[in-house]
Amino acid sequence: MFLNEKVGAVIVAAGQSRRMGGQDKIFARLSGKPVLAHTLSVFQQSPEIDDIALVVSEHNLKKAKELVKEYNFSKVIAICHGGELRQDSVSSGLTAVCDCGWVLIHDGARPLLDPVSIPEGLEAAKLCGSAVAAVPLKDTVKEISPEGLVEKTLPREKLISVQTPQVFRADIIQKAYRRVGITATDDAQLVEKLKLPVKIFSGAYANIKITTPEDLLMAEILLKKGR
Repeated sequence: MFLNEKVGAVIVAAGQSRRMGGQDKIFARLSGKPVLAHTLSVFQQSPEIDDIALVVSEHNLKKAKELVKEYNFSKVIAICHGGELRQDSVSSGLTAVCDCGWVLIHDGARPLLDPVSIPEGLEAAKLCGSAVAAVPLKDTVKEISPEGLVEKTLPREKLISVQTPQVFRADIIQKAYRRVGITATDDAQLVEKLKLPVKIFSGAYANIKITTPEDLLMAEILLKKGR
């Protein structure tokens, strides 16, 4: 429990795996277990987490139910099917954990989350109601024209790469999803549109998102090295 309120997690795993060479990334094997099993294990074992809503594509509902049963993920209270957009999927998960006071939203395809990120994220969110994991950029970033010409180099010291989990007081993220009619690439962007502050807490470079077969190979190496 956190601040005497239930804490829920929405695990979003409804992507279409277009860049995975024909395999479904959340069920791809990583050190002998499906990627999704690694992700769910972190939240299942976290003392801060009370309930988990798992969101998958409709054609994966049966496999997801079998996985939850096989690995005894008892904190999973709902397995929902996602929508066309990530926002639709998150909305479905938020409905399932509607009695929680705080919500963490995490990509199902990020299986190497450090467990300490959960309490650290909650502590950061306590300051203003919203917090996101992020790491400093390693590369130089340039803004380009539609023709592919460099227009300017952006100041790297002012830029970060945002990850998940993203942590919110439940009423804030629910309001953001109700009131903001835009397409967003992450949940914090919707909160920003409400002109509300979002705190950054330290993510990890090992907290990679499985998007391509190369990412899966990298995750194997990181796991063998203990991240």
